[in-house]
Amino acid sequence: MANSERRVGTISRGIRCPIIREGDDLVKIVSDSVLEAAQIEGFEIRDRDVISITESIVARAQGNYVSVDNIASDVKAKLGGETVGVIFPILSRNRFAICLRGIAKGAKKIVLMLSYPSDEVGNELVSLDKIDAAGVNPYSDVLTLERYRELFGENKHEFTGVDYVDYYGSIIREEGAEVEIIFANQPKAILDYTDCVLTCDIHTRARTKRILKAAGAKVVCGLDDIMNAPVNGSGCNENYGLLGSNKSTEDKVKLFPRDCRQLVLDIQANVLERTGKHVEVMVYGDGAFKDPQGKIWELADPVVSPAYTDGLVGTPNELKLKYLADNDFKDLSGEELKKAISDSIRAKDGNLVGNMASQGTTPRQLTDLIGSLCDLTSGSGDKGTPVVFIQGYFDNYTN
Repeated sequence: MANSERRVGTISRGIRCPIIREGDDLVKIVSDSVLEAAQIEGFEIRDRDVISITESIVARAQGNYVSVDNIASDVKAKLGGETVGVIFPILSRNRFAICLRGIAKGAKKIVLMLSYPSDEVGNELVSLDKIDAAGVNPYSDVLTLERYRELFGENKHEFTGVDYVDYYGSIIREEGAEVEIIFANQPKAILDYTDCVLTCDIHTRARTKRILKAAGAKVVCGLDDIMNAPVNGSGCNENYGLLGSNKSTEDKVKLFPRDCRQLVLDIQANVLERTGKHVEVMVYGDGAFKDPQGKIWELADPVVSPAYTDGLVGTPNELKLKYLADNDFKDLSGEELKKAISDSIRAKDGNLVGNMASQGTTPRQLTDLIGSLCDLTSGSGDKGTPVVFIQGYFDNYTN
């Protein structure tokens, strides 16, 4: 070849794997699947390539499940089994409905407090335009179910067609508990109804717990405090409890995987032994991005990546090529411009914070960026590629 210069940057490939069952050897399956794909598709493994494994197959291999009855037992033991305030859940059949079934089974009465106009990840109960038209202040106003219906009627979710207010109320009643539904955004509002509170928010949970405790709540738990230890031989997650769980069946949820650090290190070591190449490995769940149509922020997991190898720590350290081209080197073109930009990249500091030539680059954790790429590559349905293999992510214009 006259010109051996590489013409391709980052490549993300979904890797097909066997259906994973409890007890399967993921180190072998993942390593085999990537190496077989490389052989069949004719690509080579390189240093700093990234192997990403979706959290669901890790949890499945671990057998990390809990039942509605397990959840009920834990909720009853930790929150007393009488009237429990369940506040700020996200509106999701997959993420919360089965958990709510267990929570309701572990109490006599549930006071369900929903944030409005939307939940924490952007699922709308009612539009901001309707809130404005009604003259309601969502920051301070507490609405009863009757007042909510009077002002806003029935509101079905844009994508699922579910009226979550009605749906969640019916789940609680089906489990034999009494239900009262209110709408508020101040955590303290629940304390007018009960002093035993289960806060179900994900990313704001530490603040919510702090506010409730300071306001005199008797018992405060988060979803991360429920199922953080086994109940009657069940699975558990010591760090996140029910956070990051997904519906498995009508009476069981799959928890976020636990202890995956050793898994990523073992896959890294296995690939090194078989290819001589030092790859990075991570486990990923939801990506972290927002949908402009439905206003939904994707991240319903507590973190994008629960485990990753050391080479994935930190944030990108990149220069903005268009800034250099438009400013520092605006009088250059062709090979001269290419050389000047390449020299700048080679000479860049280890830390570009505050450097104008890095403005507009993405100052986010590498695992959040790569995890988002993986989530979009693997999809959430029937692609059958629970492993994603990424090449060239750490390349730049000079490679």
